[in-house]
Amino acid sequence: MTQKCHHIIATSVRGALHRAKNIPCQDYYCTKCSDNKIVATVSDGAGSAKYGKIGAKIICETLCDILINSNIKNIKKDIIRAVDTARQKLIFHRFNRSKSESELINFSATVIGTFYCKGQGIFFHIGDGAGIAFSQNNYENFIISEPENGAYACETYFYTMSDWKSSLRFTSYNNANRIVLMTDGVTGFVFAEDYSKIRQNFLIPIAEYLDNEKNKKKAITALHNTLDDNKAQRINPDDKTILWIKLQ
Repeated sequence: MTQKCHHIIATSVRGALHRAKNIPCQDYYCTKCSDNKIVATVSDGAGSAKYGKIGAKIICETLCDILINSNIKNIKKDIIRAVDTARQKLIFHRFNRSKSESELINFSATVIGTFYCKGQGIFFHIGDGAGIAFSQNNYENFIISEPENGAYACETYFYTMSDWKSSLRFTSYNNANRIVLMTDGVTGFVFAEDYSKIRQNFLIPIAEYLDNEKNKKKAITALHNTLDDNKAQRINPDDKTILWIKLQ
């Protein structure tokens, strides 16, 4: 695999709440690239699920492994196949004692991801978190895949639910050269409450810094420190993941 056509920076930070309880970060992300295709996925394992981190890891890696061999024509069908494959892996996972679908609740996780090829892209999304596609320095015109919550703000949807297909959403975009995926620990910093605007003091400085920083290790460290800042942890003590893609 090669990444010569783009630049990807990502990091996950354990939230203050999990840190206080000595619980590992439940977020996970994965990317795969070829000369003209990118697959990127971010997942938030449910804090209430015993094996949420495992659920997050398996959905991200399975989507990347399958979709890197897909194309824009068949992508929706292949996304559904990949989620089904991830669910089958969980049914036969060693921590699924009964090897039944009923125990998938123990692996509950959301997922937000993207497939991009030759100027065309699509977000695929179950639950909260968000995806955004835009062009450099044009922060007013963007395509967003918004969070989806349940009847209450603290509830969302997971790919481990029996009716997961009814919660799977697709959002297409064209001609973007910046893509950002994030878990719900980050969305409040990025968007206005109705998701109609990007807040000026978070994503824009990050995007401009990452556009200009040529040292990848330094960029990852800076991004990590921003998410792990004391103020950010006080505002939202949840786990936080952000994945930034620069195209072209």
